[in-house]
Amino acid sequence: MLVIVVLVPTVTLVPLLGSGILQLFTAWQKEKTEAGQAHDIGASATGLFVNLDRERQLTGEAQANPGSVVKEELAKQRAATDRAVSAFRPLTTWNTAVWDTGNTRHGLAKAVARTEHSLDSLTQQRWGADTGSSSKDSAFLYYSGVLESIVSVFDELTQDGKPDVIAMRHTLADLLASVDMIGREDALLTHGWRTGYLTSDEYGRVVGSISTGQYLLRERVGPSLRDEEAGLYRSMTASKPWQTRANLERQLIGARTSADTNQVTLPRAGAEWRSSVDAITSQLLHILRLQSDNASSAATKSADGILAVLIGITTVGVLAVGLIVITSWRLTSILRRRIRELREVAQDLQERLPDAIARLGRGEGIEVDAEVRLIEPTSDELGELAQALNLAMRSAVSAAVRQAEQHRGFERLLQRVARRTQILIGLQMRKLDQLERKHEDPAVLEGLFDLDHLTARLRRYEESLVILAGGQPQRRWRKPVRLLEVLRAAQGEVPDYRRISLEVQDETWVAAGAVGPLIHILAELMENATAFSKPPTPVDVRVAAVSRGVTVEIEDRGLGMELEQYAAANALIESPPQLDVLTHADDARLGLYVVARLSAAQGIRVELRPSAFGGTRVIVLLPKPLVVDRPATPSEPETVAQEVSEGTTASQRRPSPPAVVAFPTARSQETDDTPPLSGDHHQPLPQRVRQASLVTELKASAPTAEQTNRQPPPVHEQSNRSSATIGVLQRESRRARSAADALQHHAHDVSERNVPTMEDQG
Repeated sequence: MLVIVVLVPTVTLVPLLGSGILQLFTAWQKEKTEAGQAHDIGASATGLFVNLDRERQLTGEAQANPGSVVKEELAKQRAATDRAVSAFRPLTTWNTAVWDTGNTRHGLAKAVARTEHSLDSLTQQRWGADTGSSSKDSAFLYYSGVLESIVSVFDELTQDGKPDVIAMRHTLADLLASVDMIGREDALLTHGWRTGYLTSDEYGRVVGSISTGQYLLRERVGPSLRDEEAGLYRSMTASKPWQTRANLERQLIGARTSADTNQVTLPRAGAEWRSSVDAITSQLLHILRLQSDNASSAATKSADGILAVLIGITTVGVLAVGLIVITSWRLTSILRRRIRELREVAQDLQERLPDAIARLGRGEGIEVDAEVRLIEPTSDELGELAQALNLAMRSAVSAAVRQAEQHRGFERLLQRVARRTQILIGLQMRKLDQLERKHEDPAVLEGLFDLDHLTARLRRYEESLVILAGGQPQRRWRKPVRLLEVLRAAQGEVPDYRRISLEVQDETWVAAGAVGPLIHILAELMENATAFSKPPTPVDVRVAAVSRGVTVEIEDRGLGMELEQYAAANALIESPPQLDVLTHADDARLGLYVVARLSAAQGIRVELRPSAFGGTRVIVLLPKPLVVDRPATPSEPETVAQEVSEGTTASQRRPSPPAVVAFPTARSQETDDTPPLSGDHHQPLPQRVRQASLVTELKASAPTAEQTNRQPPPVHEQSNRSSATIGVLQRESRRARSAADALQHHAHDVSERNVPTMEDQG
């Protein structure tokens, strides 16, 4: 893995370096291309501009005074213009071959193409001017349009490049525009100097050209010129030709238009104008060439600077990559050797630490120093790492020991408190049973039954707390119990027990060791079914024998759950976690944790499925080892007494509505043959004679089988119970209890002897 230490920097640095070099190369290539384009375009466009400006001025003179001298000079100028056009036209071919590749801006290509297209009409314009078919205004507008398109080419050149180069190109474009404005003035005034007047339209164009030219030179060209160009510009503006031209322009601006002829009279200053304009134009063109050369030189220097940076970065980058590879490889070799040594020591710790943690989980005590094998530290960074690992491992084991001790201590404390509470609950249940025997008032009995029912639920909640804390339920059965009685006991611990309907087809007996956990499991599942289904919908509980044992199905008609929730709940029951009560105190599924722990301990399988009614169907599978045959000498009074001794509440023994729960039975059978509930090593306890403590009026023979199986009349909700109904319940309950009176006292004595005292719990 340490080879990655070499590969990652190299693989990361090489693309970054390559990307940087590529960007610099692209920038250099673009800068170089733009510099070459600007030089070539600037040179050819400037020559074309100067020749077209001169041809515009001579064309105006020839139209105003068609003499032989002017025609000869115009012919020479046209030849020079044709040579400039021939030098400019290849730029269009270059545009098609090179510019369309993306190295040149699209706007520059359009400006060059527009200028080249305007030059196509040059021959026609010349023929019109020579034959007189074209007016002087038409010729002026044509030449001015071509010159304006050339200026737009220079404007497009100012869009890319370094800031200093862009500034110089802006000044170059402004110089061309100012020369164009002076040329426009000159072309318009050429005919006027001879005739002595201008039309109002011509005069307006002259004034506009004067204003634009003055603004360009004063506000944009003058402040932007540097070095030699700035000195030449100051000399030009201080010269006599400049002053003469400025005075003439002021006179032109102050001239007035005649109302009768709609003409503007010009002063007789044609010769002065010609000399001053020729001198100024010559000086401006000289400044223009210097500015163009300086801009081209700056662009070339910028490209050379990028090239120098490109070469330097490429050289340094290649050297850096080589150095990184060599250094990383050597360091990696050293690290691999040192880490291999640390790994050999750590592997031993890897085998020892999990075993130590597992023994802590089983409750065994360990010695921290014996479990942690310290790594010998050295003086380098890896040695510091080894020392830190020593501290971390020792701290981890120490923290695990402390946490395990604290957790076990908290569980013991929680179990102790719960056990003491269970003792009080047992005493409270015994007291409630005494009160139920003492009172016959239906209203009082109804309240006592409700308190008895709440106490049974409270006892189950306390048992849940003990189970979550790692303990086991205190209720124990020494003999098998019928599954029907187990279902009744679980039903009696459910708040809304009247909605639960039991359906048992055969007589199944549950092993004594599984009775308590099974009651708790079924009570949790029944309560969950009633809690998550809307009253008064019933909760059906069905028992059926299957090939692998006996199943108890609990089906409600609530809203049910999503398939993912069913899967999660079944996974939890299948593999119950080591629950930490503190960390799961707010979990709404604590009852599910209890079911998971109890079912895992007893081998009972619990599975949640969707119900056809839309709710949830829970299948509880009792394996064959938990399903036993009917005892050889089944004694119903023994069963009742045993249930009492093991914690069956009076609410489970008291009568309930016949549609829900059948009355418990107590058949007439003597208790002299009942074996003691304690071990064989104890002496038999004194036996009480059944009904010996009752008055004569309350003594009655044990109920027959027909009386036992007889169901009381239906009972309505509590709010609608009548005194007669409560009386029936009272008489039937007393008849059932009187048959098992002796065994109950015997069982209470045994349970008192087996329940640990407060001091024992502490």
